[in-house]
Amino acid sequence: MAKQQWTLDLTHSELGFKIRHLMITNINGKFHNFTVDAETEGEDFMTAKVTVKVDVDSITTGSDDRDKHLRSPDFFDVNTFRDITFVTTKYENVDNDGSYELWGDLTIRNVTKNVKLDVEFGGVVKDPWGNTKAGFTINGKINRKDFGLTWNAATETGGVLVGDDVKLYGEVQLIKK
Repeated sequence: MAKQQWTLDLTHSELGFKIRHLMITNINGKFHNFTVDAETEGEDFMTAKVTVKVDVDSITTGSDDRDKHLRSPDFFDVNTFRDITFVTTKYENVDNDGSYELWGDLTIRNVTKNVKLDVEFGGVVKDPWGNTKAGFTINGKINRKDFGLTWNAATETGGVLVGDDVKLYGEVQLIKK
């Protein structure tokens, strides 16, 4: 079967996260600039070799001060570590309704860990302009400390300012080249 190349439709995709703040609520953030490149056997995404590259400087949480802090050496240190990357290592079919476990090497601040993401495959369709697109909903969870993101501050009640677990989410549309 022929190799098929796919690329990100950034206009119809988003990549974000949630993390506990003061241990009482979640703060949401997004990355506005990222790429996804995939190679499949035909349109079989279980064979996909996927590479994701995220421009960390494109982070936004709705607060300029918080975004500046997240870009600083306390967190992502964008002057030293410009990108977050993810490269697939394996897929597992969870059930027959399009749910999969996607495993891959996630690199943040030059620390690489193999992580699992839950993926819901939305299908492949042609849009009104003749482009073939594939859609995915992605969810996962990582511990930020595993990647050297250890900054925190104690609260007067004995809690901490920032939680350890980061919930990842994405809505991704790929375009067949």
